[in-house]
Amino acid sequence: MLAVLIMLDVAFHAGRTSTVSAADIAERAGLARRGIEPLLQSLSRSGLLESIRGPRGGYRLGRPRRDIHLDDIMRTALADESPHEDGPTGDLQQKIIDPVWTTLDKAFATHLHALTLDDLIRRAEAAGLARPSAEPITFSI
Repeated sequence: MLAVLIMLDVAFHAGRTSTVSAADIAERAGLARRGIEPLLQSLSRSGLLESIRGPRGGYRLGRPRRDIHLDDIMRTALADESPHEDGPTGDLQQKIIDPVWTTLDKAFATHLHALTLDDLIRRAEAAGLARPSAEPITFSI
């Protein structure tokens, strides 16, 4: 869920035009920056985020938020986790728990695919969260 939170933060505060720093994402989430860096790198490698270098650098969405489904984010986050090989065994696990978990996992994946970052942004706005406005453009004469 941390990957979803990071992606939502970037969508909410930067979108595809401006960037947000890893430090700002971490601060808003109440986390240490070093704790989210590997996940930010993974999301960037997958193309879900774009990493911009330089003094005004940071992260922005790698594609439109309506095209980023929650299951894309979850698959990316889970791809970097090592599988747990020392799981339970036995008849109850194999004949009851595993099939039930598989059914639940499929239902969960269906729901994740139905939701996009755009859906979450609309929920945030409906909850009264104000998105930051773009910096005003000033002209000198």
